[in-house]
Amino acid sequence: MNILIVGCGRVGSELAGVLSREGHDISIVDRNADSFSLLPEDFTGYCTAGVPIDQDVLRQAGIENCDAVAAVSPDDNVNIMVCQLARELFHVDHIVARINDPGRENVFSHFGLRTICPTNIAVDSLKGILLPEEHQQVRFGARTASFRTFDVPKRLYGASTEELDAGTEECLFAVHRADDSFHLLANGPVTLKAGDRLVVCSMID
Repeated sequence: MNILIVGCGRVGSELAGVLSREGHDISIVDRNADSFSLLPEDFTGYCTAGVPIDQDVLRQAGIENCDAVAAVSPDDNVNIMVCQLARELFHVDHIVARINDPGRENVFSHFGLRTICPTNIAVDSLKGILLPEEHQQVRFGARTASFRTFDVPKRLYGASTEELDAGTEECLFAVHRADDSFHLLANGPVTLKAGDRLVVCSMID
């Protein structure tokens, strides 16, 4: 894929390096040329120094030929403006904006923009570690997925997960084994045994 990344801080530079190693064609934009020093030595993409919301800068960076845009600068407003330009002016279908302010993430996601909020992700992860038996929630833009786990009852030992029905509100998601292995049911059914914990998922507003 041809991917444009806006913002060459720690997140942008790391993302650019990972995607570049996977064989994608990466172009990265930052208003400060010194920021490109954060890129890994094996980065093979293209760097453009300039104001990210300047249409000419975006064109120079190759936005007209890109398949996806990730706006991950430290400035929420810049990220949103870049995504709006990418979608409305350059007609890029796959866009995502990093939003640092948790209070603004839902607002922008309701506008149809895909957003990632590092603060919300960290809070959800920490809560899951601190309260492992509670329902864990993960936000995906304007939607929230709830995950809960429970011990497999003895009557289900030896049963296959494909024989189970979680009901209409929830779906079976995974099996967490006593050895800490994690088996996604999307990869195929699992035969349940002692020590297993079932993970079920539901979507909440």
